[in-house]
Amino acid sequence: MNKKALFCDGTGNYVFPPEPLAGQQVTLQFRTGAGEADQVFLITESQEYEMEKRSTSGVFDYYAAVVQLGEDRFRYSFRVVAGEEVCYYNQFGVMQERITDYAFEIAPGFTTPDWAKGAVMYQIFVDRFYNGDPSNDVEDGEYIYIGEPTTRVRDWNKYPADMGVREFYGGDLKGVFEKLDYLQDLGVEVIYFNPLFVSPSNHKYDIQDYDYIDPHYGEIVEDGGENLPSGAVDNLHATKYQKRVTDRKNLEASNRLFIRLVEELHKRGMKVILDGVFNHCGSFNKWMDRERIYEGQEGYAKGAYISSDSPYRSFFEFYDNDGSCWPYNGSYDGWWGHDTLPKLNYEDSAELEDYIISIGKKWVSPPYNVDGWRLDVAADLGHSKEYNHYFWKRFRREIKKVNPDALILAEHYGDPQEWLQGDEWDSVMNYDAFMEPVTWFLTGMEKHSDEDREELHGNTDSFIRAMFHHMSHMLMPSLQVAMNELSNHDHSRFLTRTNHMVGRAKDLGPEKAEEYVNLAVMREAVTIQMTWVGAPTIYYGDEAGQCGFTDPDNRRTYPWGNEDHDLIAFHKELIRIHKQYEVFKTGSLQWLVKEENLLAYGRFNSDDQFVIIINHSSELKEVHVPVWVLGVPLKGGMRRLIYSYENGYTTEFDEIHVVDGEIVVNMGSHSALVAKNKVF
Repeated sequence: MNKKALFCDGTGNYVFPPEPLAGQQVTLQFRTGAGEADQVFLITESQEYEMEKRSTSGVFDYYAAVVQLGEDRFRYSFRVVAGEEVCYYNQFGVMQERITDYAFEIAPGFTTPDWAKGAVMYQIFVDRFYNGDPSNDVEDGEYIYIGEPTTRVRDWNKYPADMGVREFYGGDLKGVFEKLDYLQDLGVEVIYFNPLFVSPSNHKYDIQDYDYIDPHYGEIVEDGGENLPSGAVDNLHATKYQKRVTDRKNLEASNRLFIRLVEELHKRGMKVILDGVFNHCGSFNKWMDRERIYEGQEGYAKGAYISSDSPYRSFFEFYDNDGSCWPYNGSYDGWWGHDTLPKLNYEDSAELEDYIISIGKKWVSPPYNVDGWRLDVAADLGHSKEYNHYFWKRFRREIKKVNPDALILAEHYGDPQEWLQGDEWDSVMNYDAFMEPVTWFLTGMEKHSDEDREELHGNTDSFIRAMFHHMSHMLMPSLQVAMNELSNHDHSRFLTRTNHMVGRAKDLGPEKAEEYVNLAVMREAVTIQMTWVGAPTIYYGDEAGQCGFTDPDNRRTYPWGNEDHDLIAFHKELIRIHKQYEVFKTGSLQWLVKEENLLAYGRFNSDDQFVIIINHSSELKEVHVPVWVLGVPLKGGMRRLIYSYENGYTTEFDEIHVVDGEIVVNMGSHSALVAKNKVF
C-alpha cells in the first residue's frame, strides 16, 4: 500500500457539506491509491463504519460514508486495511496506531464568514500610516500621559522613542482615505484597524470612550481651550484636550467620517475589522476618570475614581471600598498591575456586561456596518475562566444575531482550542500555527528578536510538527479565516528578524534593525504566507520593506517616498495569484518534500493543483517533487507562476515537465517557487 496516496482533511473536498448543521447528514470521503486498499473504516468515538468505495479517478480510489450529526461535536479518524497491513489516518497523517488527540472534528452549526476565508488582510496602526489632516494632530503639551506631556512629531521618518506612547505622528482616517487607491491596487480585501476609539495613547489600547472614534483620528470641528501651562503635573488645565475629546460635535463628526470611510471601503469590495479592547479600559476612561477629564464637563456622569456614587463604580474592583476613600480613590485593580489600564469588573456588574455587549453590536450594525472584531487579550477578560467562556458565548450569540456575517477573531497566545469549540470565537491571530513556526524555520529568531535558536533554523521536521500540531487544535472553518501574520504591532518586523540580531532598539539602536536584512528570505516568507491555509495579513509597511525591532520600534511610519517598490510588486503579484484561485482560500494542503532547509507542499482541489517549493539553504538544489499526490496527471506539465531567488524574482513563463508523476526543479539559494498544473 502506497501510504503517500492516503489523504483526507476537513475541507469541502472531503466533507460534504463542509460546514454542516446540527441534525444534518454529512458525507465523509477518504482517498487511497487505486486498487490498493481492501477496506477503509470510519472510526468515531463510539463505533466503526466500513466505508464504501464510490469512485476511481486517475490513480486514486475514493471511499465514502454518510453519518447523521447530532448537536455535539463529531470526532473521527480512519483505519485502512490492505492484506495484513493496517494503518490509521488522522489530522497528523498516516499513523501506525490510533491517536485520538489528532482526530478530525466537526462542530455542527459552526460556520465562519465566507468573505473571510483566505481573505487578504492589511493591518493599519493609524497614527503611523498617513497624515491626511494636520489640523487634528495631537499638539505638544496638549495633555499629560503617564507623567509627561504629549509630543507632536514633525519628522515623519523619525525613529519612535523608547517611551514613545505619548508621541504622535499625525496619521488619521483621512490619511487612510487618501491611500485607498494604493491599498486596492495592492489587492487588499480587508482592513484591520488597531483601536480607533477615543484614547490618550498612540496605540489606543487604553480606551477612553467606546462610543466614539477619536477626533484626533477623525474630525475636530469645534476646537478651543489651551494646552497645558508650563510646569503642569496633571490634566485639570488641559482644556484643549478636554474640548477636543468631550465635545459631542467633535465626537459625532468623527463617527460620521468613519461611516463614510466604511461606505467607501464597501463600495470597493473591501471589509473592515475593528480592535475590541474589552478586558480593560484606560485611566482616562469616562467611567473611571482618574485623569479628571470629564469631571467638569456638562453631560457626563461622575467617574468611579471621582465619586463613590458614580453609576460606574461597579465597573471596577476597588480594594478600599468604604465611602471615606472617595473622592479620588486610586485603589482599583489594574490589568497586570498597571493603574493606567483599569481592569473591567464584569462579574460584579451586569450593567457593564450589557454595555460592552451593546458596544459590540453597535459597531457591526447600521450605520457603522463594520464587518468584524479583533478581540484584544480575549482570554484575560473577567476574573475566572468560567466567566470568560460565558461572556464570549454571549458575545458570539449577540453579534451574530445582528450581523451573521461578522468575523470574531481573538488575540491569543497558546492553545486556543477551548475557545474554538464553535460557540465562542471564529478564529485567532495565528501565532502558534503560523507566525512562530514560520519565523523559527526561516530565521531561527523568536518573534520579538529576543532569542536566536539555531537548532530551529531550517529545521523542517520541527516546522512541520509545530504547524500540524497546532493546526489540529483548530476546526477547518477556523483555520480558513485565521489571521496569518509575519509581523504586527507587538513583535519585531519580519524583515528585521532576517538579520539575526538579538535585542531591542533601546539596546542596539534602531539603525541596527535595517542592517544585514535578507530580502530573499522575506520573499520566502511572503510566498508561504500567500499560499498557506488562512487569511494572509500584512502589517502596514512590511510590503514596502519597513524594518523595526519589537514595540515600539515596530511601529515606525509607513515609508512613503522611500518604499521598496520591487518588494511591493512582489507582494502584489503573489496577492493576485492568491486571489485568483479558490484553492488558496478553501483548498486542501499536503506535504510533498521535507528535508533540512527544504520544503515542498501542495494546495489542491478538483479544479487546480499547485506546488510551492522553498529552498532555504544557501546552495543550489535539485528537488524531486511527487506531484501525483495532488492529482496531477502522471505525464504532462506544470507552469511556473512566480519564482523568487537570491537577487530578485521573475514571473516569466516556464514549463516544468511531469514524468511518472514527478517534477524535477533546480532551486537556487534562498528561493521560492509557485507552480500550477498545466491544463491541456
